[in-house]
Amino acid sequence: MPNLATKRQSPVKFLIAGAVIFCTVAWLAVSGAKDTKSYYVTISELQAMGSGAYSKNLRVAGNVAPGTITRNGPNAEFTLIEQGKTVKVSYIGAEPPPDTFKDDAQALAIGTFGRDGTFHATQLQAKCASKYAPAKPGEAPTGNTAPMGTKT
Repeated sequence: MPNLATKRQSPVKFLIAGAVIFCTVAWLAVSGAKDTKSYYVTISELQAMGSGAYSKNLRVAGNVAPGTITRNGPNAEFTLIEQGKTVKVSYIGAEPPPDTFKDDAQALAIGTFGRDGTFHATQLQAKCASKYAPAKPGEAPTGNTAPMGTKT
């Protein structure tokens, strides 16, 4: 005659194993999502964060300070400035900086803040503000003003 206690324990073992697997997957999902978040901060906020800035993925924006860009292959070092506050940025990424990355360009650096006071960026986005500025009164607009799909 089969042991009834053995038959009753089998579903319990599967339920316990399933609960352990579910909890493990849920923990991995939550901790993974937390590690990939990046917070947008201003340069002032970054400098005020203290040691809390060292453990987070961050995004910091500002204008590229003129004369501070040093390129080394696809990498670059430069200084961002925002309302008189500055931060040195060391960019080491998979791609070279975009074509719009120039002096006075608006830039967004994504990465981590190092204990050395340098922001270590792995991604970089830039926009040249002067390229998109409206024409001054009395001047002709610059750039291609023809509708898309037409030849000029």
